[in-house]
Amino acid sequence: MALKLGINLGYWGIGPSGQEAADLVLEAERLGYESVWAAESYGSDVVSVLAWLAAQTETINLGAAIMQVPARPPAAAAMAGATIDKLSGGRFLFGFGPSGPQVSEGWYGVPYSKPWGRTREYIEVVREIIAREGPLEHKGEHYELPLAGGEGKALKLNFHPERNEIPVFVGAIGRKSVEMAAEICDGWIPIFFSVDSFEQTWGEHLEAGFAKGGRQRSDLEVSPSLQVAIDGDQEAAKSVVKAGLVLYFGGMGSRKTNFYVDLAHRFGFGEVADEVQQRFQDGDRAGAFEAMPDEIVEATSLVGSESEVAARLERFREAGIERLIVSPVHLDMGERLHTLDRLAALSGVAARG
Repeated sequence: MALKLGINLGYWGIGPSGQEAADLVLEAERLGYESVWAAESYGSDVVSVLAWLAAQTETINLGAAIMQVPARPPAAAAMAGATIDKLSGGRFLFGFGPSGPQVSEGWYGVPYSKPWGRTREYIEVVREIIAREGPLEHKGEHYELPLAGGEGKALKLNFHPERNEIPVFVGAIGRKSVEMAAEICDGWIPIFFSVDSFEQTWGEHLEAGFAKGGRQRSDLEVSPSLQVAIDGDQEAAKSVVKAGLVLYFGGMGSRKTNFYVDLAHRFGFGEVADEVQQRFQDGDRAGAFEAMPDEIVEATSLVGSESEVAARLERFREAGIERLIVSPVHLDMGERLHTLDRLAALSGVAARG
């Protein structure tokens, strides 16, 4: 079975950007990669990057991984998605998530209460707008459109979208959020993913969501985001992966609330994550990096020789994973292109010439 492949550019200006990013995406498109994904937090935004890429590509899908729910009202997200979908001839993919309390409240000024209830309702509103079945009227716990008692009126998207249904993915790692993904979404993008712990970590929550939604596993495209490096300077590649994990464990949340540390406990790396978080937040970033073992890199990424990565890909096939969204982590452009090429061959992706 061929795995779908997506290339993840991450945050513009931190990951690949400018002509380097365009070259990577065009080569991925040539090799048969199915999608390209862009991220946002408190820097570059998803919409601008994907619109820029829409004009330079022909076949590759344009995915948001992720559009942050507190960053814009659902109508603004729907308008942006519908516009990029129209510009690209139907290649856009929504991806949503609530971010975390530090970014939501510190950057966007949006309270983080009930984040996944808000995200569920956000998705409902976006889908209503894209469906364009009539003027938008929505009364929920988090969104009321039009606002009661004002001068607003129910409106309808004022152009015909390319598609009346655009796939919706979510970036989720919590138990209830994964359950929601299985219940209502077209795809799920887990970050910091271990295929060896997939069933024990997520199985019951996925099944609960499918049961609620009257769905089955084939209704949800599981699309983990992974860092990848085939051949080349392996030690340098592992260091890049470790540096990213240090940031997630140490800097993407507080000691009270850090979803990635919680997940590490469920993967069997709880002591490592706790130590890294403590050292990082105590100001010892070098010590936090040194506390990161190679085993956690092997469990959560695709870094290795061609034969090692080929064996690892079989585990994803056996687990029923549909798509891998990969970030080439080599610093050298030639090594990045080599990784893209070899991964396409190992995954069974047919080059488009």
